[in-house]
Amino acid sequence: MGDALVPILAIVGLYLFSGLRVLREYERAVYFFLGRSWGSKGPGLIYLPPLFARMQKVSLRVVALDIPPQDVITRDNISIKVNAVLYMRVIDPVKAVIGVENYLYATSQLAQTTLRSVLGETEMDELLMNREKINAILKNIIDSRTESWGIEVSAVEVKDVDLPPEMKRAMARQAEAERERRAKVINAEGELQASEKLAMAARIIGAEPAAIQLRYLQTVTEIASEKNSTTIFPIPIDLFKGLLEAIRGGGGAPALPARTGESVPAAPERDRAKV
Repeated sequence: MGDALVPILAIVGLYLFSGLRVLREYERAVYFFLGRSWGSKGPGLIYLPPLFARMQKVSLRVVALDIPPQDVITRDNISIKVNAVLYMRVIDPVKAVIGVENYLYATSQLAQTTLRSVLGETEMDELLMNREKINAILKNIIDSRTESWGIEVSAVEVKDVDLPPEMKRAMARQAEAERERRAKVINAEGELQASEKLAMAARIIGAEPAAIQLRYLQTVTEIASEKNSTTIFPIPIDLFKGLLEAIRGGGGAPALPARTGESVPAAPERDRAKV
C-alpha cells in the first residue's frame, strides 16, 4: 500500500507544480478555466490548473506601431504618400483579449484608414503647417474607437510627407518669390525711412545757414581721410549768394545782348582806353 502511494503523491505533486507560472512586472495573464474567463492575473507567481485552464499573456508596455506609407489625395487634389507612428498600450488585458481577435493588427488597420480619411479632408498647406493639430485629431479619433478594446492611444505622429516632384518644384518657386517679395518690401521701407531722415535734415539745414558750412567741412574731412589721389571739393551754391546779391544791388548787371540785325553802339574812347 505504501509503495503504491508514493507514485500517486509524485504524480499529484508534479501536477500541482506544472501549474505554476511566473509573470514579469509588465505582463498580465488572462485566465480561462473550462473556456470561461476568470479575469487577469499577475505579476509574479501565479497558479493555473493544468489541463483545465489556459492563459494568454498581454504586455502592458507602450508599443510603437508603425503605420506604413499611405497614398492620400488631399482636399485640394494633391496626391501624396504619408506614413506615421502610433504609440499605444493595453490598459485592460481582458478587453484586449476578449474584445478583439488581434488588437495589434486591428489597431494598425484602424490607424491606416483613419489616416487616409483625415488627410483626405485636409489641404496641403494645412498639413505642412499645422502638423500638431492633425496629430491631435488622429489621436482622438483612434483613441475613442479603441477604448472598447482596452487600448489607450497616447500619441500619433505623422513622420514623413512624400510630395510629387512637380509639387516640390512649385513650392521652391513659391518660396523664392516670397523671399524676393520680402526683400523688396524691406528695401522700400529702408528707402522710406531714409527719405524721412533726409527731409528732416534738409529742414534743419534750411533753418540754420551755418549748418551747410559745417556739413561742407565735414565732407572735406571725410574725403581727406580716405587718402585718395583725386580730391573733389563740392562748393555749395549758398557761398555765392552774398556775391550775387552785391552784384545785383550795385547795378552791375550785364547788358542784354543785341537782337539779330541790330548794331551794338561802340564804347566811348574813354572807356576803351580804360579797358
